[in-house]
Amino acid sequence: MDTLVSMRVFRQVAERGSFIGAAEQMAISAAMASKHVAHLERHLGFRLFNRTSRHVSLTEAGSVYYEQCKDALDTLAMAEASLSGSVAEPRGVLKVTAPGWFANATVAGLLARYRKRFPKVTLDLRLSNWRVDLVEEGFDLALRATFAEVPTLIVRPICPVRFMFVATPAYLKKHGPLDRLSQLGHHAAVLPSYIKSAQDKLVDGLVGKGAVSLPIAMKTDDSTLAYQSVLAEVGFGYLPIWLIESDLAAGRLVQVLSELEKPVITLYAAYTSRKYLTPKVRTFIDFLIESL
Repeated sequence: MDTLVSMRVFRQVAERGSFIGAAEQMAISAAMASKHVAHLERHLGFRLFNRTSRHVSLTEAGSVYYEQCKDALDTLAMAEASLSGSVAEPRGVLKVTAPGWFANATVAGLLARYRKRFPKVTLDLRLSNWRVDLVEEGFDLALRATFAEVPTLIVRPICPVRFMFVATPAYLKKHGPLDRLSQLGHHAAVLPSYIKSAQDKLVDGLVGKGAVSLPIAMKTDDSTLAYQSVLAEVGFGYLPIWLIESDLAAGRLVQVLSELEKPVITLYAAYTSRKYLTPKVRTFIDFLIESL
């Protein structure tokens, strides 16, 4: 049996969770699909699927092999497309890790427009403010906002992202104005816990100011909770403009501590150097740069 064909059948079974569904996609019988997977299991020396009469699921070894098999088949497809002088149509699941503050209307609009342009790509976004290992956790791409590039990854800058100190008018009415650092004594901050700095610092190296000590009301690694806590008047906050645009326009939030000049934070698209840039990854990065 052709091992490469068996790998393609295995991928279809894993993604569809069904031998019948994979067989229909590959235009073969369900029995033949089962033979291909059995051939691959003999070749590898371990079981790839847990099988019951109603359900098929990957074993632990099968999950590891699936990620590597998927990458290998995508790379082969791109190589074949380049040799034929064509570009493969973007398709498949695009697994992206991005900051938690991507949960906003601006990003949702971008994703809708990308899907309209490339409807065969299924978007799988995992939002977290903590960095993940792209290879170990099977991500195609990371979107990261940082002051500096990550030397272990290939990166493309997408756009600068502005962060801003903000508070509600009601909070300022209760606690007093917050236009200058000298007024910090009556205030407390809602801060991101994922910033790598001392417990009582916001950002090391605010331009011309050094590290700024702030009284802390609350720390969290969840951007949505930080945003809602600022609206609830727990304290003033340090939030990305994408998350608070409508609130600033409506007057629900106002800028504070405007005297501080913040370092420029750049949003990067990052991917591992050993991964081939598949059409789904390339088009997604290009689309973000074009849009932003």
